[in-house]
Amino acid sequence: MREYSVPTTVRVGAEENLVDPVFEHAQRHPDAVLFRRRDGDGWTDVPAARFAEQVTEVARGLIASGIERGDRVALLSRTRYEWTLLDYAILAAGAVTVPIYETSSADQIDWILSNSEAAAIIVESDKHRALVESVAGSIGTLKRIWQIEALAQAPGTPGAVDELAALGSDIRDDEVHARHRAVTADDLATLIYTSGTTGRPKGVELSHRNLVTEVKTVSQLFPELLSEHGSVLLFLPLAHVFGKVIQCGAVANRSVVGHTPDVSHLLDDLASFRPTFLLAVPRVFEKVYNGARQKAHAEGKGKIFDAAAETAIAWSRALDTGGPGLPLRLKHALFDKLVYGKLRAAVGGNVVAAVSGSAPLGERLGHFFRGTGLPILEGYGLTETAAGITVNTLSAQRVGTVGRPIPGHAVRIADDGEILLSGGIVFRRYWRNPAATEEAIVDGWFHSGDIGELDVDGFLTITGRKKEILVTAAGKNVAPAVLEDRLRAHPLVSQCMVVGDGQPFIAALVTIDTEALPAWRERAGKPAGDGAADLVEDPELRGEIAAAVEEANQAVSRAEQIRKFRILPDDFTEAGGELTPTMKVKRSVVATQYAAEIAAIYTTTRQNA
Repeated sequence: MREYSVPTTVRVGAEENLVDPVFEHAQRHPDAVLFRRRDGDGWTDVPAARFAEQVTEVARGLIASGIERGDRVALLSRTRYEWTLLDYAILAAGAVTVPIYETSSADQIDWILSNSEAAAIIVESDKHRALVESVAGSIGTLKRIWQIEALAQAPGTPGAVDELAALGSDIRDDEVHARHRAVTADDLATLIYTSGTTGRPKGVELSHRNLVTEVKTVSQLFPELLSEHGSVLLFLPLAHVFGKVIQCGAVANRSVVGHTPDVSHLLDDLASFRPTFLLAVPRVFEKVYNGARQKAHAEGKGKIFDAAAETAIAWSRALDTGGPGLPLRLKHALFDKLVYGKLRAAVGGNVVAAVSGSAPLGERLGHFFRGTGLPILEGYGLTETAAGITVNTLSAQRVGTVGRPIPGHAVRIADDGEILLSGGIVFRRYWRNPAATEEAIVDGWFHSGDIGELDVDGFLTITGRKKEILVTAAGKNVAPAVLEDRLRAHPLVSQCMVVGDGQPFIAALVTIDTEALPAWRERAGKPAGDGAADLVEDPELRGEIAAAVEEANQAVSRAEQIRKFRILPDDFTEAGGELTPTMKVKRSVVATQYAAEIAAIYTTTRQNA
């Protein structure tokens, strides 16, 4: 199959915009709870009327401070209630939100603020403010810096929300509503910069129409998740389009939203918030599985867990092939009491389904979670497509794929395997970068840079990234993602990067999961230690990784298999520059930082030949 399209099912009016639901809910459902804010050990409800009031207050302050329609206002913060409040206030004032990851470096902040010509920025903390101030002198358009948290040197000073509310005390609410009503569907809503894995980040222009189309369409596809009876706990970066769209979808449908900025407390927050659906990247689900398995083995219940896992996978596979038979149903019922119920309780006990994006989850893990009663619905999209342009749903799920095109959109596979995309959520252009725009959008089709396949029913499978395809010295094309996804499924593996471009064979760099390592050290009788630096040549650890490599190799032909690997002393991190905020490996950075290790793999081989 080379092309698959789905007819549209939604309409976006010329005057619609993302902020409309905020004021509509305040009028029609003023007491409906839209948010629950962390308050000590509990949560405090924020009804629709109060949220709209706060949005108006902050928007008045932005207007009073000189923010004009179309001005870009940057937002640099962790995921928290104020992020969402400020985002809607910026839009209500007719301005454009420019999100910046809270882990960004001074150089990245400088580029985004300069390139976007931001008029103001709202930061979260003293740390962020210092980074901005270190580059602000070179940014002529930047007039104001507000801070969400009180300044450390001036405790008790109002944060950005209160400061802006006070600034706008002389501005009438009518002025905000006039600004809001003047925003059309085709106005720019947000300028989101790509992660920059292949060079300078590009500003992706997403209009209100792009995002409202996405929200309306996804709401139809996920009625079980996005509704007034649903709830979601946001912990992914809201600077990423994935989190942004879920935020807007939840608000539009009156699903209750919570925020947690510290993922180290995620399980506690899930247990107390008890969401009905989750959204996360695959690494989160990998850690949930590996953590549960590790705990079971440490408590002497490893055989039970492993049997339960195999049963869950078999159950899920059977759902696609006529349904489970009586023996499998009995085993599944037993393990539901012993294992699956505890997994569901660990994420609050109310989760209907989870949505995963940013990277492939892996078929085995997808079947495992569906078999435990926690279906993970994978989708596919990019910043340029306002998040998901293909999705699996509860009524139409094919594990191992990223689903079918959403209504009103089409997927085409080019002759070289590249995925081409079209429809109402596809961005219109890169900010002030016509050359990049012309390269990316040809004859109305966005060239994604990803490689994939469509089956006869329109389900899309991602097989690699066009720019990441390795070509060995023998001319064999190898897609690293297939091997990397399977390798990361091993509990001891944190990250990996397959190499071998222009080389006689494929190899891999592997990092060890620091959370799983202490238990392995204890089981293997190794001395305690931090990290894996003292174990990179350890025969037993290498044996574990070799087994993981052998398992991964089963997914590819002999010519594509990993023949050698190196265990690295340190894990890839965002702070170290090897990972993006959504846990994608920056291949060029890793290749540069570990050039000597990569060269040694092939030098040693030639010397031994």
